[in-house]
Amino acid sequence: MRTAERTARSERTSLVRDSALVWFASGIVGVSFGAIAVADGLPVWVPVVMSLVVYAGSAQFSAVGVLLAGGGPAAATATGLLLNTRTVAFSLAVADLLGPGRLTRLLGAHLVTDETVAFALAQPDPARRRAAFWISGLGLFAVWNIGVLAGALAGGALGDTATYGLDAAFPAVLVALVLPALREGPAVRRSALLGAALALAVTPAVPAGVPVLVALAGLAVYGRGRGRRTA
Repeated sequence: MRTAERTARSERTSLVRDSALVWFASGIVGVSFGAIAVADGLPVWVPVVMSLVVYAGSAQFSAVGVLLAGGGPAAATATGLLLNTRTVAFSLAVADLLGPGRLTRLLGAHLVTDETVAFALAQPDPARRRAAFWISGLGLFAVWNIGVLAGALAGGALGDTATYGLDAAFPAVLVALVLPALREGPAVRRSALLGAALALAVTPAVPAGVPVLVALAGLAVYGRGRGRRTA
């Protein structure tokens, strides 16, 4: 029993350590979001409440951009919903990791993000994937909201956050999480390559977050590859 407890504790410690980089990046981008929202004229409570209730990085940036450009709440909400449609596919991928009970599944659904799903699915077995999802998800939620609050309170004191290159933090971390999955086989690599190419192609012409949706088209290649192997 003691050996099992030590093993479980060691695994949790390992997951926390591995999640720390994602949390750090989340906190940095959260500070950027809070500072941008307040420096451009929104009250402090808007980015803070939005981060607690909506909790969707790219959708929050886009919604705030719509508000600051003069759009109404309805337009901002529609933009956020459009960008968050990708989480439907992510939720299906981790549905078996959430556990039983309506409250548990509701909380788990709120924690579904690109980073949490990528980190969970990168684990080698179901038990570790479940632990990774909850550890990374709860930690990411806490750090993101702390970062947003700090950035909102700092307001315009940070100046132009774009000059710090903070927007590169999350993509870099996400690439690091996804790379191990590319070792699973050529079908995965082909679908990832197609998805990345499509996302890059549409990035200059569509709002932030939409390229992720377009990248899902790469799954068609993966499906055909699996079909040929099972035929």
